[in-house]
Amino acid sequence: MRRMLWSIPVLFMVALFTFVMVRQIPGGPFDFAGDKSLPASVVANLEAKYHLNDPLPVQFADYLLDLVQGDLGPSFRYRGRTVNDIIGESLPVSFQLGLMALGLAMLIGIPAGIIAALKQNTVYDYTATGVAILGVSLNSIVLAPVLIWIFAVNLKVLPAARWGAQPPFFLGILPPINSTFFEHAILPVIALGLVSSAGIARLTRASLLQVIREDYIRTARAKGLKERAVVIRHALKNSLIPVVTILGPLFAAVLTGTFVIEQIFGIPGMGRHFIQSVGNRDYPIVMGTTLVYGLAIVVANLGVDLVYAWLDPRIRLE
Repeated sequence: MRRMLWSIPVLFMVALFTFVMVRQIPGGPFDFAGDKSLPASVVANLEAKYHLNDPLPVQFADYLLDLVQGDLGPSFRYRGRTVNDIIGESLPVSFQLGLMALGLAMLIGIPAGIIAALKQNTVYDYTATGVAILGVSLNSIVLAPVLIWIFAVNLKVLPAARWGAQPPFFLGILPPINSTFFEHAILPVIALGLVSSAGIARLTRASLLQVIREDYIRTARAKGLKERAVVIRHALKNSLIPVVTILGPLFAAVLTGTFVIEQIFGIPGMGRHFIQSVGNRDYPIVMGTTLVYGLAIVVANLGVDLVYAWLDPRIRLE
């Protein structure tokens, strides 16, 4: 409960910092270059309409009043559309991408780390460690174009861009399960998840190697338990505690990683809207997407705390 209460001032500071910093970007939301430039009188009327001439404290207070009512405001660039509408369409896409990438990272990283630890100093260990080091050294920005070049341009077996699922989504977030969706999801999910799996594999290996040297593991083996039972019942659960600890920051890294991946693959998610809105100086969209990402990270960290308490019952006593 205390952690949940602390999330309120955290989100407030995120809102305040973003509100101030986004207004330091040179230019204004209605400044257009070349033939698209608006007359000064029109710009003045638009700024008056959206209260952009008010002092910053007044603007922020008005924003907070609307925010507590669930109103993220209108978009400056998308006529007739609110930030709520835009986020409502793009949030499920970003979460689909982020959750699938995180799932892939765990699906690859944890088993690879376990195999490397149990087969220490063998070809399995060296291979897994080498691939993990390569994965840590890579970046999604580098990996994504390489995947597109191999599988879309040369082999022509997967689409190079777009997202196969379009709203409305089942339960607001679940995409339709069909071949079109998976064809479009494979490359961006691999670009995000493969890089993250490397860190999970290295941490799982190091943690499991430390746990299997503990006295209670030696005792379990001395009692005649099979190696599989020793690993699954005793070693694995405790070795996953450090892995669970990094899931919150890793989820944040995956979500922020979607910014670039969505731009590269042309995915209509929140990250793409965020990047475009910064360039367009569309303040309400920048604020809305930042707050949603901040809330998602806070919720993810709270979820990690719950899983951590389940893995280590001593946490409940603290």
